[in-house]
Amino acid sequence: MDPFDAGAGGILRQPKAVWATAGASVVAFMGIGLVDPILPSIAQGLRATPSQVSLLFTSYFLITAVAMLLTGFVSSRIGGRRTLLLGLAFVVVFAGLAGTSGSVGELVGFRAGWGLGNALFVSTALAVIVGAAAGGSAAAILLYESALGLGMACGPLLGALLGNASWRYPFFGTATLMAIGFLCITAFLKEQPRPARKTSVLDPLKALGHGGLASAAVSAFFYNYTFFTVLAFTPFVLNMTPYRSGAVFFAWGLLLAVFSVIVAPRMQKRFGSLRVLGGSLVLLAADVLVLGYGDHTTAVVCTILSGAFIGVNNTVYTELALGVSDAPRPVASAGYNFVRWFAAAAAPYFAPKIEEWTDIHVPFVVAAVTALLGAVVVLVRRKALTHEAEELEPRHATEDGVGVFAN
Repeated sequence: MDPFDAGAGGILRQPKAVWATAGASVVAFMGIGLVDPILPSIAQGLRATPSQVSLLFTSYFLITAVAMLLTGFVSSRIGGRRTLLLGLAFVVVFAGLAGTSGSVGELVGFRAGWGLGNALFVSTALAVIVGAAAGGSAAAILLYESALGLGMACGPLLGALLGNASWRYPFFGTATLMAIGFLCITAFLKEQPRPARKTSVLDPLKALGHGGLASAAVSAFFYNYTFFTVLAFTPFVLNMTPYRSGAVFFAWGLLLAVFSVIVAPRMQKRFGSLRVLGGSLVLLAADVLVLGYGDHTTAVVCTILSGAFIGVNNTVYTELALGVSDAPRPVASAGYNFVRWFAAAAAPYFAPKIEEWTDIHVPFVVAAVTALLGAVVVLVRRKALTHEAEELEPRHATEDGVGVFAN
């Protein structure tokens, strides 16, 4: 069945509860790229260095990674709806407080609280959308990826529009939008059935004992280092006004959305998930390498183009994480995200540090290497990842089982 079919079960024919959750997810993902266009403005306003300002990402994702172990524990006890509302409440409070920061230390601390709320919301939102959506997991995942892409595209745009007046306004704007999301979830989402068995804090770690899930998580760890080098370090390299930087990352986000929702499923159907993932990682590595050594115009083009490869990777990785093991989806997702978000915390910190130790090109060389390492993991561990690949594209098996990246 085509998940884009407008009939019953298609991505466009979903219950109000699903749309309310997806809409709040858009705003949640906006928070990731929101600070991109205003990073130089924040550095100037708070008299901070690029490496200090990059801690906005590091604190956010470090707390997000650790909190992934708690999301299933919490949601299995208080229910998905209450967990979503708790996460939204955290984001509203800490995003608002971030706008009042008087120092970079305060801002980093408030972003950490924001990361805790985002972890509770985002991981639970995927499970809620999959559980409540009509048309099965394929349509649900595409809807979730649509929310991710739209949020990643609109975040920098909102940051630029509001941040041009003051770097504080984007934080207040996010708090307001998340408060609206809180009201929508309250109004339209009914309490979801709780799992028969309560999830422990260690369950996500135990789920990583599955070779396929562990392989997907490790590969995604390397990929996320590359992803967040582009997202968190490139704004300093481009050194543009908030409006121009916002426009660049808006275009980047649009490509991410289009390729994650429209292009990736078609490529998977034709070539196989693992082959598409491996090829996309290699192309991403080449793109960031050119970005690091090209002139300013080349850097802008390569930044935007990276959105296409990131969009493809996001979709395939999400499907692998949810389907490669027999663990419940929320548990598998938590274990997978626990590993990969550590790279999202590391890249924003190490990229400017590496520049300080060497030169501006080397952080992109490192990012290219990590993308290639992600592809190597996919290649070497292809048998462990085959279970999900076979379910997604059974018609693409070759005589020996699968192709180079689809085994």
